[in-house]
Amino acid sequence: MPSLSRRAAAGLAALVAGLPLAAAASCGSAFCLVNTDWSMQGVYTDPGTRLDLRYEYVNLDQPRHGRDKVSVGQIPRHHDEIETRNRNWIATLDGNVNEQWGWSVAVPLVDREHQHVHNHQGAKILDAWDFSELGDVRAQGRYQFFTSRVDPAQPRSAGLTFGLKLPTGKHDVTNGQGAVAERPLQPGTGTTDLLLGLYVNGAMPLDGFSWFAQASGVAPLNERDGFKPGAQLVLDGGVRYAMTGDFAAMLQLNYQAKARDKGVEAEPEDSGQRQVFLTPGVSWAIGRAVQLYAYVQVPLYQSVNGVQLTADWSAMAGVSWRF
Repeated sequence: MPSLSRRAAAGLAALVAGLPLAAAASCGSAFCLVNTDWSMQGVYTDPGTRLDLRYEYVNLDQPRHGRDKVSVGQIPRHHDEIETRNRNWIATLDGNVNEQWGWSVAVPLVDREHQHVHNHQGAKILDAWDFSELGDVRAQGRYQFFTSRVDPAQPRSAGLTFGLKLPTGKHDVTNGQGAVAERPLQPGTGTTDLLLGLYVNGAMPLDGFSWFAQASGVAPLNERDGFKPGAQLVLDGGVRYAMTGDFAAMLQLNYQAKARDKGVEAEPEDSGQRQVFLTPGVSWAIGRAVQLYAYVQVPLYQSVNGVQLTADWSAMAGVSWRF
């Protein structure tokens, strides 16, 4: 059996990692709120590069008012939301310059279908959009300011993340009738956002266990064409258990608080939310260079302003290559 220190190191090295692309957006918005960046959790601090590709399925088909589930149109709105189905692909390239400094760039492809009823002068008009577009790119840096190996069996580290979400995604997508989608549905916000985060991680005294915790925020720096998305706070925590040398079980708790959107193109009364998710997952290492992972995310608590669509569950799977 491997020694405790070797198992602890292996556990940290296999913790799949990163500031979720939405450190930013949650499953209640468009993206799963899951931490999948291994470098965020103290992994592979030697110089090198990693390519991660993940797929997310988020079907927002449950209207909610506050904490309560409601039916479509039960609480009248100008638009009675029916469903927003997201199938997102996210490619992330990251690397470490040295043990302290690192970087990452995440590029999303947003595949989205949406339906709502437009209540117009007594008429009920069904509007729909179906598009696949590149979203907003996120470029970030990492600085690991603390590393402790006093106890080889329980290494610890802490660091900062910082960067920008860039306005690379379209914010004027239309449907076949030429109707422009609501701004929260667009693949991009049109704004430049500041990204900041703080993380800590380490190994537990128990053989094969490791843990991480992270706080991150998104603060829009400008308004674009009458829209400014609400600021966000995301808190993540999780543990990982190395069941074998290659296979591990993982469990995360994810919290998101999002403020109301602002601007003449926003819907402040129907934006902003607070959500808590439980996210179990598994990972499988194929040699030292490739790792597969999968998660299912279920809500423990959801509270929204006004009426918004939410998901009863979401899922994601991905693969990481290190080279």
